[in-house]
Amino acid sequence: MIDFPRWKYWLVGIAMVLGLLYAAPNVYRPQPAVQISPNRDAKIDAALQKQVAADLAKQNIPYQSIAIDKDRMLVRFANTQVQLQGSDTLRLALGDDYTVALNLATTVPQWLLKIGAHAMPLGLDLQGGVHFLLAVDEQAVLKKQQQRYLDDIRSTLRDKQIPHDAVSLSGDGVQAVFKSAADRDRAVRAISAGTTDLNLVDSRTAGGGYALQATIKPDVLQKLAQATITQNVTTLRNRVNALGVSEPLIQQQGQDRIVVELPGVQDTAAAKRALGATATLEYHADDPNVNPVDAARTGNVPPDDRLYYMKDGTPVVLKKRVIVSGDELVDASSGYDQQTGMPDVNVTLNSAGASKMLDFTTENVGKLMGVVYIETTPVVKMVNGKEVHSTKTTETVISNARIDGVFGKKFQTTGLSQQEAQTLSLMLRSGSLAAPMNIVDQHVIGPSLGQDNIQKGDRAIVLGLALVLLAAAIYYRLFGLVADIALVFNLLLLVAIMSIVGVTLTMPGIAGIILALGMAIDANVLICERIREELRNGSTPLASIRTGYEKAWSVIVDAHVTHLIAAVALMTVGAGAIKGFGVTLAIGIVVSLFTSVTMTHAITALIHGGRRRKLKTLWV
Repeated sequence: MIDFPRWKYWLVGIAMVLGLLYAAPNVYRPQPAVQISPNRDAKIDAALQKQVAADLAKQNIPYQSIAIDKDRMLVRFANTQVQLQGSDTLRLALGDDYTVALNLATTVPQWLLKIGAHAMPLGLDLQGGVHFLLAVDEQAVLKKQQQRYLDDIRSTLRDKQIPHDAVSLSGDGVQAVFKSAADRDRAVRAISAGTTDLNLVDSRTAGGGYALQATIKPDVLQKLAQATITQNVTTLRNRVNALGVSEPLIQQQGQDRIVVELPGVQDTAAAKRALGATATLEYHADDPNVNPVDAARTGNVPPDDRLYYMKDGTPVVLKKRVIVSGDELVDASSGYDQQTGMPDVNVTLNSAGASKMLDFTTENVGKLMGVVYIETTPVVKMVNGKEVHSTKTTETVISNARIDGVFGKKFQTTGLSQQEAQTLSLMLRSGSLAAPMNIVDQHVIGPSLGQDNIQKGDRAIVLGLALVLLAAAIYYRLFGLVADIALVFNLLLLVAIMSIVGVTLTMPGIAGIILALGMAIDANVLICERIREELRNGSTPLASIRTGYEKAWSVIVDAHVTHLIAAVALMTVGAGAIKGFGVTLAIGIVVSLFTSVTMTHAITALIHGGRRRKLKTLWV
């Protein structure tokens, strides 16, 4: 008989059942839909549902269903063409109170969703949309930081009353010139006490002066570059929301580039305008003598005040006079208060902003101060068949915190959750340190082309799988049929794992699936040839099976490990489509090792390994 542990039978059986369950959602194609989300105090209710239905009927746009799902509404359409028409109609009808976004609504049965079975998300090349590759201008960021240190050094020398001839930008740093070595040494001590971000080097000028060269340390530059990328990604996400795009992809690629993929968007001009919006910050004093609720209800606001709104719609009345603007903010980071252990946001101002903030907080301890986030977005409207360009400015109070003590250059904002502190710090940085970005690559993939890619990918997988199954069955007969069964479950397990992990399926990913299937059948070819070789050497059928699996194992592992190393290299070094191919290939290699050896061995043991059956020959 064939020795095969009973627990491995259970392992194979459970894997086959789970593979079927978690691969099944991918059979259900997502349906084009429009997602409606509320802004501020707008509501998603039955009244809105009737309004949406009436707006679509007025324009003779057919829809399949309108459903309310928690805090959003989904309107399903038959195809992408009708979906785009419905999106444009609803965006005009609902105005700024709602965000109308293109979406792909799932058609997976609820019982599958309840066990966590979801379909794989499709890449841009399979569903259409706009792709941008943005390069961050690191030199502009470096120059801005140099200007910050230039201002700080000037302020330090002035406050410490250290005589100096000049302080100016020089190369990649700041140069200060002194008349004596003693003055330079005093400056070194004063600057070092204020910051540890600079390398200070003594030198002499051509005119015989004593110079001090301050350059930013490499590790500080590296942290600055990463912080710049992070804050720009956050800013882009906020701006993409204005386009009404559901599930956009915005992520860092390499050291200084950002990938933006907008599924369903076909208007590159609109996308460029949204990505090119500007943002800033302003700090205002809160007016405690005015009731914000009454001011919002009656519209009576003092001439020196202005009515604002928080992100949740809460009214706030602030003084018009700006204490500090975003141009004077140089850094913001989230952390924890050392005394209370609660989350906070640490803000750093330049010397001019620090002086104004110090004066204001000295006179207003215990009062409130509001932080206003201002975003200006380009808007293009069609008037009499011509494009009319304008701008739309949105002003939102993101924080209205109490001043607990006197502060100037650095201060904290408390009373936030950890997530709120992280979000606020990123918004502050994005408003003050927005690095210039250039579009270095862009392309549009139409929805019809994406659908064509899906059909071609499906045909490639089906045709490749069918040919391999047929060849294996003809050449290796019964063992070929066993390999075919394992190959089918190899595909199911591969798709199931990719769905569970949430891997985005792209055209290179489909190529990786086909390659993984080829590797899986290669392993079975090695096993079958080993069994044939043992039979030719005179071994019994059962001994040939056992020896064939044992001798083929090391060769199969070697082949799979070398391919896995290549896949890991693609995942680590590659980006975009190359990384997606590597991820799919790596998963396929691991699954192939299981199905080609363990699963086929289990099926072979069931067929040929009966206790009372004496096997005389093998059909291989």
